[in-house]
Amino acid sequence: LIKVDAYLEMNGTGNLMDFLDEPFPDVSTYEDFHTIDWLREKSRDTDRHRKITTKSKESYWELIKSLLDAWSGWVVMLLIGMLTGTLAGVIDLAVDWMTDLKEGVCLSAFYYSHEQCCWTSNETTFDDRDKCPQWQKWAELMTGHSEGAGAYVLNYFLYVLWALLFSFLAVSLVRVFAPYACGSGIPEIKTILSGFIIRGYLGKWTLLIKTVTLVLAVSSGLSLGKEGPLVHVACCCGNLFCSLFSKYSKNEGKRREVLSAAAAAGVSVAFGAPIGGVLFSLEEVSYYFPLKTLWRSFFAALVAAFTLRAINPFGNSRLVLFYVEYHTPWYMAELVPFILLGVFGGLWGTLFIRGNIAWCRRRKTTLLGKYPVLEVIVITGITAVLAFPNPYTRRSTSELISELFNDCGALESSQLCDYVNNPNMSRPVDDIPDRPAGPGVYSALWQLALALIFKIVITIFTFGMKIPSGLFIPSMAVGAIAGRIVGIAVEQMAYHHHDWIIFKNWCRPGADCVTPGLYAMVGAAACLGGVTRMTVSLVVIMFELTGGLEYIVPLMAAAVTSKWVADAFGKEGIYESHIQLNGYPYLDVRDEFTHRTLATDVMRPRRSEPPLAVLTQDSTTVEDVETLIKDTDYNGFPVVVSRESERLIGFVQRRELTVAIKTARQKQDGVVSSSVVYFTEDNPQVAEACDPQPLKLRRILNLSPFTVTDHTPMETVVDIFRKLGLRQCLVTRSGRLLGIITKKDVLRHMAQMMNQDPESIMFN
Repeated sequence: LIKVDAYLEMNGTGNLMDFLDEPFPDVSTYEDFHTIDWLREKSRDTDRHRKITTKSKESYWELIKSLLDAWSGWVVMLLIGMLTGTLAGVIDLAVDWMTDLKEGVCLSAFYYSHEQCCWTSNETTFDDRDKCPQWQKWAELMTGHSEGAGAYVLNYFLYVLWALLFSFLAVSLVRVFAPYACGSGIPEIKTILSGFIIRGYLGKWTLLIKTVTLVLAVSSGLSLGKEGPLVHVACCCGNLFCSLFSKYSKNEGKRREVLSAAAAAGVSVAFGAPIGGVLFSLEEVSYYFPLKTLWRSFFAALVAAFTLRAINPFGNSRLVLFYVEYHTPWYMAELVPFILLGVFGGLWGTLFIRGNIAWCRRRKTTLLGKYPVLEVIVITGITAVLAFPNPYTRRSTSELISELFNDCGALESSQLCDYVNNPNMSRPVDDIPDRPAGPGVYSALWQLALALIFKIVITIFTFGMKIPSGLFIPSMAVGAIAGRIVGIAVEQMAYHHHDWIIFKNWCRPGADCVTPGLYAMVGAAACLGGVTRMTVSLVVIMFELTGGLEYIVPLMAAAVTSKWVADAFGKEGIYESHIQLNGYPYLDVRDEFTHRTLATDVMRPRRSEPPLAVLTQDSTTVEDVETLIKDTDYNGFPVVVSRESERLIGFVQRRELTVAIKTARQKQDGVVSSSVVYFTEDNPQVAEACDPQPLKLRRILNLSPFTVTDHTPMETVVDIFRKLGLRQCLVTRSGRLLGIITKKDVLRHMAQMMNQDPESIMFN
């Protein structure tokens, strides 16, 4: 956006804002599902700031008030960071407990998760550190038997039953109390930050229900994550604290600066990645991101991360979710499998986006969409029934990724670390050389292959249901499984064929050549990049997430490759695809408009349509204006000299016109329905004493509306709408008004040029 300091003086709005902010029950600043006027919001903030600066010189009290106003932004960021970090910590603790509740319960304290229960036990051994007498599975608790077919079937049944209960509660709460709490929330957040109004989407009820149902949805074992919805939760926190300060509550543009910072705090607590959160907000979510917002986003992300660290939900005194300690470097030859994982990530991203959008479109247009509760129950049932037999799908997705990322040290008890040990080996614990895979590794590979197919298919049908559902963790799980399989394959090739030319230079017998966990990490980044099309923020999030700072180059290679491959099949990521599916009016700055059309091809009215609704500068009565407002739903009206000349004077907003007339009728004597409305600079003269009092509305007239000529290329018009955040633009020829182009018209035209349905753009 450009800075328009002289805007108010030029259009003469003066002290209009004083009475425009007066509450009228049927008049709001912007209607629901309408776009804000970025330039107007900017000018209002400039005017407010100028008044505060002027008053601060009058007294010490006004100076203190001006300082408080300047610091209010930092206070809001502090509050957002603290609340977001607290909620994230509570969600993490609740998810751990409820996920383990599906398998058993802690007898010493029922609110302990499996891990916490065995931590506090004095009878836990090193070899069986995940087993302790205090933690009992449901079959053992009910029947006294922990082994056998009967115990397995009972545990299986109760696992499915708990999953169905959790998902039923989640979808019921969303449907009854807060319909906006479903889904990821990021597509809508992107749309809101671009200047769109969706009332209630960031409300208090949405915050409460999303927090509760997010715990239930993740605990049910569905193929979804809590990371994406935490961005929505953080933005709800931001909106909540905006209402405490008039600086933000009365200015939609300033509010969006706060929401951009809140999105950064959401990613910060989701992954324990403060820098990645700021970059995610900048690269993926925000539409308008000035330097001041960058600093405040950094502060909000810092406070949120600090708060989460204080709560310590993971119990490991670390902020990161998947901390890794690899002790070997990567080698140039490994870039080949890393790039192949990038190709896989791009193909998976394309498959997922196309499959998920096709399923969501089918949900919208068939009976399936009328029964969201049934859909959630069926998908949960299928997921739980298929997930339980496989240990890699039974556990939570975060635990699965953590195991896939881990390197095999001497203390690991995972099947993935069942290698054949050489009894003659005498090396330090943290430098274990490559070894032949044992039966446990081969068994784990088959289970991982089945888990990969299961995750790929079920995630397509899970994302977009009427419950909170994030996409980061399921996408990372798909990539981590594929990466670990590739990593083990390369490791075994290097062990059995170390004399091959590709291994000869860097892989000596008895050396630790290949780290399978690193391949899992690279695969996770590739698949997440293929789905979301993130690049810079993705790499930063991944190395913050794992602590693997020295592996930036492999991560970058995989992220760039996955984006190139996915972009070859379609430019939109999953969030842009859902924005398009839902018909939100979002002008993506990354889209290119190359068609040779002109403003006259897009403007309204068309030749077959009635003429444009306009006001004249000195011949329209109050009754005419009120009738026009009642009969139309336009956001504003052009003002012309006369209907014959159609010479453009300016543009007046619908809301300001409504409020001005209401205020005049209440506070100004003599204003009646037959009073003439004047937009001229000169004071109108009353011809006779019996004539009604005229109403002068020059001060609400915008004398500098954005105009283009009818021969302006649409490429330029689209660029203007993107960079200035316009709601509408007037089309003229030699100063004569021809028509108007709104943001909706631009989006419809772009859809039409891409052979899409122009009526899919549903909102103003």
